[in-house]
Amino acid sequence: MADSLRHLGGVPVLVCEPEGPVLRGEREALDLIGEAFGAGAEWVAVPASRLGEEFFQLRTRVAGDIIQKFVNYRLGLAVLGDVSRHTAGSSALRDFVYESNRGAQTWFVLDAESLADRLARTASADGAGG
Repeated sequence: MADSLRHLGGVPVLVCEPEGPVLRGEREALDLIGEAFGAGAEWVAVPASRLGEEFFQLRTRVAGDIIQKFVNYRLGLAVLGDVSRHTAGSSALRDFVYESNRGAQTWFVLDAESLADRLARTASADGAGG
């Protein structure tokens, strides 16, 4: 099954399938960003299983490089799935996930339903002030 555009919480999201190619660095991130733009997505949801082990080892800078590409192109990035196996062994990664989830650009959520709920809450909060 191919990646698909879905509206989650009223926001167009490119939802990536678990069996797709692994995001190992900037090149794969740019490919995914191009796919997202072509589909009209504002967010990309990537299963944690499609992120290489290096992504979860902050010293490699892979996570930072990938996330920076999404920031540069003003696309949200959601990592879908349980990452506790990775955060259990790294306080730095645990802090990184926590801080990312406090922001508006990159989130680590359990599943597409959790992402939809968060996007809907964010959209309603943004609309409340204007």
